[in-house]
Amino acid sequence: MTDAPFRFPVAARYAGMESSPLKDIFSLAARENVVSFAGGIPDPQLFDLAPIAEAYDWVLTHQGTRALQYGVSEGERELREQAARRLSRTMPTDASQIRVTSGSQEGLFVIAQAMLEPGDVVLVESPTYLAAVQAFAVHGAHMIGVDTDEHGVVPDALEEAIRTHHPRFVYLIPTFQNPTGRTMPVERRQAVAEVLLRTGTPLVEDDPYGELSFTGSTWAPIAALPEMSERTLLLNSMSKLMSPGVRIGWMRAEGPILDTLAVAKAAISMQSSVVDQLTVARYLATADLDAHVAQVSAVYRERRDAMAQALAPLLPAGAHITHPDGGMFLWAALGKGYDAQDMLTEAVDAGVAYLPGWSFFASDPDRSTMRLSFVTHSPEVIGDAISRLGEVIARRTESLQGHRNL
Repeated sequence: MTDAPFRFPVAARYAGMESSPLKDIFSLAARENVVSFAGGIPDPQLFDLAPIAEAYDWVLTHQGTRALQYGVSEGERELREQAARRLSRTMPTDASQIRVTSGSQEGLFVIAQAMLEPGDVVLVESPTYLAAVQAFAVHGAHMIGVDTDEHGVVPDALEEAIRTHHPRFVYLIPTFQNPTGRTMPVERRQAVAEVLLRTGTPLVEDDPYGELSFTGSTWAPIAALPEMSERTLLLNSMSKLMSPGVRIGWMRAEGPILDTLAVAKAAISMQSSVVDQLTVARYLATADLDAHVAQVSAVYRERRDAMAQALAPLLPAGAHITHPDGGMFLWAALGKGYDAQDMLTEAVDAGVAYLPGWSFFASDPDRSTMRLSFVTHSPEVIGDAISRLGEVIARRTESLQGHRNL
């Protein structure tokens, strides 16, 4: 017998992961008296509640026994047809090319399970979506960040990284990127596609935010460019458009990988909720999702402007913030000497939270960066909270200047 507490053994791939940035996001968002800009958490007041409730009621009334039964790993036919219909706006797609997932986050895990071996290299943007890094890393992959500029990943740097590291695939978020909010212009998408085609490299393209446009403009995915559809796994999600709580997304693919993805999905969760799949399918068939997205995007645009206008005059000289044309996130780089992680405790004490940017880098993080989501709160709340964050930044600026003058 021993007095030491019992501990279950933990796989090496999860060693040191007692917490995670994603877990911390929701912890910060749940704290009382803290305005959290840490997570991309939609304002629940903007949910399309009545049509969603009607869709659930219709499914349980007309398809109740089916909805409560086991389903198929590929996803329910009605939902795959609706997903294909939406994707066909930008690229020819049929239901057989769709695999349903429990949100695009599970899609990333399914792809990692289906494609990655320990030691494989995945090329990602620098910075990139932190939960993708986590999903790939726990499968033993080694992430390498590729240089980016204001237009996204740099094609020459991408080609050099492919030639040097021979990656299993490249992972990109071309539209309203998480965390920076940047969008890759058409010319850059074409240049990236040319690199991938020339080097024979597969692409995993993540597009959960692409419909949340503030300008009315939309961007076809890289997968829609000539010869790219067969070598791209394209992920979409209803979380940011309809409801994150429903946890429904899908992948578009072509060829034998479709069967492998279905097997990997079955091993992970057997199938996504049939009730939710049929409800999303009914909602897409009967509700005006485009009108709802336009309404939500108009609100988000106003909140982006409120955050950007409040934050810009409070930043130190040489700092930079992005001005996204859609999506959910604004990215700020404070500059040399600032450490956003080190400042977070003081910010939370002041009643405001953000997500330090270091966790979005595969390597060589810029610790002066922070990601702020503008979608959850009203302009008034944003303005007040940003003013408190500005006081934290100002105190850190004074401290840095004092050290420089010593």
